[in-house]
Amino acid sequence: MNKTQRIKKITIAAMIAGVSALSVASFTGSLVPDKAAAAAAVSKADNAQALKTLNSFYKVALKGQFPGNVKGLTLGTSTRQDVQDLIGKAEAPGKDADAFDVYHAEMGHPGYAISYKLNKIRELRYFGTNVERQNNIGGITQSMLYKAWGMPSSAKTIHNGKLTQKKIVYNRGDYQLSFIFNSSTELDHINLTHK
Repeated sequence: MNKTQRIKKITIAAMIAGVSALSVASFTGSLVPDKAAAAAAVSKADNAQALKTLNSFYKVALKGQFPGNVKGLTLGTSTRQDVQDLIGKAEAPGKDADAFDVYHAEMGHPGYAISYKLNKIRELRYFGTNVERQNNIGGITQSMLYKAWGMPSSAKTIHNGKLTQKKIVYNRGDYQLSFIFNSSTELDHINLTHK
């Protein structure tokens, strides 16, 4: 068997085995899977997209807004009807005055929870997407947040039922952008409120 035939045989065997990332191991033509390089490339792309998502909140928070599907809705100004006109009725409407209307994440659309006071938006919560979550808020870590935005205005441990979370707050003009982490690498959601 010559060198070209060996390369073809190994390549076909690797494709059948489901190996997607291959690298040339030597000049003899032998090929070996490079799973670590493929994972690193995917991780780097996820991190870049997560950082882009993180930074999309920075400027719009100064206006009391979120980016994305709810862009243009403003704390203290926009009404429940404005919200419904933009993104529809909530799948899980709040049951009382302090409850949140919940919009579940679906196929490429992030999840939100919105509370109202006197029919105006009081708080926006962003839960990100369920599909490819690492490209969204699932890839945002505390380390990434500190590196991108510097030291927060405040940080404290909070308790949500049996869950212990860390609330990291950045003051953005008249508003506070709060990042609620379940662990240093697991961002649960982002809140926007008045100071």
